Amino acid sequence: MFDDRSAYPHPDEFKVVRPEYSDPEEDGDDVIATIQIEAFRVHGYSATRPGARRAALYEAAKTYRSYHPGYRVESPFPDEFEDGEGKQWTRVPSGKRDTLGDYTFEDEDGEDSADIEQMLLWDIRPEPVFEDEDDE
Repeated sequence: MFDDRSAYPHPDEFKVVRPEYSDPEEDGDDVIATIQIEAFRVHGYSATRPGARRAALYEAAKTYRSYHPGYRVESPFPDEFEDGEGKQWTRVPSGKRDTLGDYTFEDEDGEDSADIEQMLLWDIRPEPVFEDEDDE
């Protein structure tokens, strides 16, 4: 299935496992998704269940990279997108991410930035674009 061999499962294997979710009332405001394959477990934290699952899958990819340094962790977000609240998000060039974060956005206070983990915690999602809307 995959050329890389290690005890740690490939991140795609975590995608087919149903997460277990914590109760936000017990663990604070965030939902925690736990995905486990044999002896390996990843956790994702977010404001919603889908966000927590996406955060756990991102953690699985980052952990896999620690076992396979050549593995490239992809951003779970497009390079540019608009979220459900109308904010425009833009990916920061790779050379500036250490100081600026992964994405910039404009809000009422001006331009700000966030890293991918924070965006997953906030459950930022691109606004869906429907093909039919462009024809109107």
